[in-house]
Amino acid sequence: IRKCEPYCFTESFSAHHQSGHNSGVIHSGIYYKPGSLKAKLCVQGAALCYEYCDQKGIPYKRCGKLIVAVEQDEIPRLKALYERGLQNNVRDLKLIGAKEIKAKEPFCRGLMALDSPHTGIVNYKQVAQSYAEDFQEAGGTIFTDFEVTNMEMAKESSSESEDGKGEEIYCQHIVTCAGLYSDRLSEISGCSPEPRIVPFRGDYLVLKPEKCYMVKGNIYPVPNPRFPFLGFHFTPRMDGSVWLGPNAVLAFKREGYRLFDFSTGDFLDAVTYSGLWKLVLRNLSYGLGEMYRACFLSAQVKQLQKFIPEVTINDKTFLRAQALDTDGNLVDDFVFDGGSGDIGSRVLHVRNAPSPAATSSLAIAKMIADEVKRRFEL
Repeated sequence: IRKCEPYCFTESFSAHHQSGHNSGVIHSGIYYKPGSLKAKLCVQGAALCYEYCDQKGIPYKRCGKLIVAVEQDEIPRLKALYERGLQNNVRDLKLIGAKEIKAKEPFCRGLMALDSPHTGIVNYKQVAQSYAEDFQEAGGTIFTDFEVTNMEMAKESSSESEDGKGEEIYCQHIVTCAGLYSDRLSEISGCSPEPRIVPFRGDYLVLKPEKCYMVKGNIYPVPNPRFPFLGFHFTPRMDGSVWLGPNAVLAFKREGYRLFDFSTGDFLDAVTYSGLWKLVLRNLSYGLGEMYRACFLSAQVKQLQKFIPEVTINDKTFLRAQALDTDGNLVDDFVFDGGSGDIGSRVLHVRNAPSPAATSSLAIAKMIADEVKRRFEL
């Protein structure tokens, strides 16, 4: 090992995939299991995100969020969510009635809502690019379009290019956060392939510009604990647009943003994994509903009209790298992993960083830094 400068490898530009295609919400930490990394890091990360944006002059809006019950049977779940938020130390949560819902969101209808005033929105692509600038200013080097295909211990006779930009990079330790490819990168390093990544495509609808005045803040449904995703919601964006959705359907390519994008290798990797079939069979009705809504936009609109009766739409797409275990369970928390042996002992993998990873990013970074110091005895 002959080089210790910090390097970062990305796609053609920072935030090319999940970080640049997410909803842009600064989450407050309501949904997550008390005591989990998600809950702890989200609450910490949201505060750090606002502080960072203030320091860097990155615009954001603390527009708030309502989680709205539109049916009587959703109210007990809403109250349970309120208690969970309190356990997670989410600030200034309160339950409000129909009149207060109207006062905050004049076009939204509901029986009761959970009001989270410190939920916000930001352009995470801008945040990620600012992180990249910080990294470079601290002496780091960013390589774009640099695919990692192998990791091995350096031989004494190995030679390296003087500028360090050849096909081989020499380093002492590695930290990975590879999103859609985190499982494959782990395998390359000789570490465990579990949990496996299965890509899900999410289609967002976009409110027609002349209708955007109808949504002031984030409007979410009460999540159903029987199903793995949060359901359709209204998300205002920093550019003034309003996104509606998303759904969640299996993608046939890890970077397949379009309906007919297909990779034989990615497809076979997903459909031959037993964990996926266990997930599908457990949530068959939900999955069929998601596929139907993906094909027929009117079905998505019908879901949204439960909250705001009049919506007209366009559409957008994002990809989610969902980690699954062999039992077909969605890996709901952050996963940090390494291995043994000459290479594995020098690697720390961030194996799963689902939503709210963008919100939590600065808190995650601190945790990774602490783990790097501990694991590598630095």
